[in-house]
Amino acid sequence: MLERELKNLPQSAGIYKFYDKEKKLLYIGKAKILKNRVKSYFRFTPSLQPALKLSPRISKMISETYHLEYIVSPSEYDALILENSLIKELKPKYNILLRDDKTYPYIVVDTSEEFPRFEITRKVEKNSNLKYYGPFSSSANDILKAIYLTCKLVQKKGCLKEKKECLFYQIGKCHAPCVRKISKYDYGKIVNEATSLIVDRKKLIAKLEFKMTEAAENLNFEEAATLRDMQKSIKNSLHVIHLDLAKVENFDLFAVHIVGNVASIMRLFIRDGKVVSSIDNIIKNSNGYELGEIYKRVLIQFYNEKTKLINSQIILAHEFEESEDIKYLLQTKYNKKITLTSPKRGDKLKLVNIALENAKEKLSQYLNKNNSDILEEIENLFDLNKRPYRIEVFDNSHIGGESAVGCMVTYEEKFIKSNYRVFNLSSKDEYGQMRELLSRRIKNFSKDSPPDLWILDGGSTLLKLANELLKGHDQEIDLLAISKEKKDAKAMRAKGRANDIIYSLKYDFKLPTSDKRLQLIQKLRDEAHRFAISTHRKRKLSSDMKLDILEAKGIGKATIKKLISYFGTFEKIYSANKEELESIIGKKTGNILHSFLNK
Repeated sequence: MLERELKNLPQSAGIYKFYDKEKKLLYIGKAKILKNRVKSYFRFTPSLQPALKLSPRISKMISETYHLEYIVSPSEYDALILENSLIKELKPKYNILLRDDKTYPYIVVDTSEEFPRFEITRKVEKNSNLKYYGPFSSSANDILKAIYLTCKLVQKKGCLKEKKECLFYQIGKCHAPCVRKISKYDYGKIVNEATSLIVDRKKLIAKLEFKMTEAAENLNFEEAATLRDMQKSIKNSLHVIHLDLAKVENFDLFAVHIVGNVASIMRLFIRDGKVVSSIDNIIKNSNGYELGEIYKRVLIQFYNEKTKLINSQIILAHEFEESEDIKYLLQTKYNKKITLTSPKRGDKLKLVNIALENAKEKLSQYLNKNNSDILEEIENLFDLNKRPYRIEVFDNSHIGGESAVGCMVTYEEKFIKSNYRVFNLSSKDEYGQMRELLSRRIKNFSKDSPPDLWILDGGSTLLKLANELLKGHDQEIDLLAISKEKKDAKAMRAKGRANDIIYSLKYDFKLPTSDKRLQLIQKLRDEAHRFAISTHRKRKLSSDMKLDILEAKGIGKATIKKLISYFGTFEKIYSANKEELESIIGKKTGNILHSFLNK
């Protein structure tokens, strides 16, 4: 059948899909001419076999291929777009799928404002008044907090709307430009100082060091600890890269290093000839990698629909086959000329080599820390299709079916809290709630790619439900469920005596409590349970607090919105002092609310 399908391929652009005997999707690729590209994977004599010059990974894939399908596209560009979309949604076994398709934060300041503030954004707009710094990884929030801690800028967005000095002026954190206690010129000097600290973060770290020492000497140990953690986060964003270019240039640089089934990606962002920020990632794939395909996926996913291209020059540590296709894709997307080059000499080559050394060092640190792989043992014990590098765990919480929330936690050798998700649920029973929770997650696969493994807090019934939902959407994810042993319809939760049962689609597993594989799955289940319970309690508490505040005379929804915008949570509103409340909502209303809350 496959040989006949190969002979009938058209002479046009499009995407192709390889399937195995069980109709499981193996691979999606794109081609300028389908017939030529797909046939290049095979040799036809003496029988149909993988071509000789294929990599071990692709050769293994072709040996498993039993059937193929294709979709014709108007152009190679359209095929590339469709290929990327289908890979993210369908997650084929042999395609490289990078999870890191989020947009990274920038710090931005609007210079057209009279008294500008620095803010974090993930959108880059074409506006000459907006100055962007970054992108940054996880340190952006700490950098911004440190800037507001060390520079007397306008602290909150709503401060300039006030007609009198607020609490920040009273405690010496702001010069009160709202009532003209500082000129635009003098305020501009503070903005310039803040800008220099964002660019040269070593100076920012030194200022934090001074404040941390000062706090410790004054026995403010909690504040000192917060400053220490902030300082550590900012230090981690600074890689050991000291090279400044002779020319004032702007470009983004990408370097990849691979060892076995693990790869390290290093991204450097050069502005005015200096390395201003960097992002690094470790990625893992059970079937190994091709260097060119990693670069292809990195570029497509980094310059996604939410990312504006600030620089038209992109430097790569290695050349790869499809670089011209990617260049054309980016030029079409951004409607501007783009260069994609791999330097062979000069300062740029030195910078490429430094980026590669950093990528190797990151990978070496990772491999030394993760030499015993319990994930491989889990893969083998439960007969999973692949090693579960990324795991999502689900649980829900409610009170008698009311105020139900569904929660998802994500694990990649550690909990990835930025990828935790909360879903408000309308179903009243637990089965219906899990159906709603999983269905909504499946609908989001095109934006947030599927994981390698789902773990459900529950029994075999929920496992079958998850399997039916995935099949109904043509998706395939390994599934496990874990439930506690019950006596007299009650779960046994005594530590060390709870005989948890793990369910796969084929078997039930009762492992000894000392089993490391069981302990890891319990740890994941317990985190999902904790997150679901705490989220539900917070929402219930916030709802109760909101109703309480609304009972106070003269307090309406608009006032509550103003308070939440300033304080962030109802808990902080409850603990606010009279002066703080009056500075936000006025003396009369603040006094009423403070008296009400302290009854």
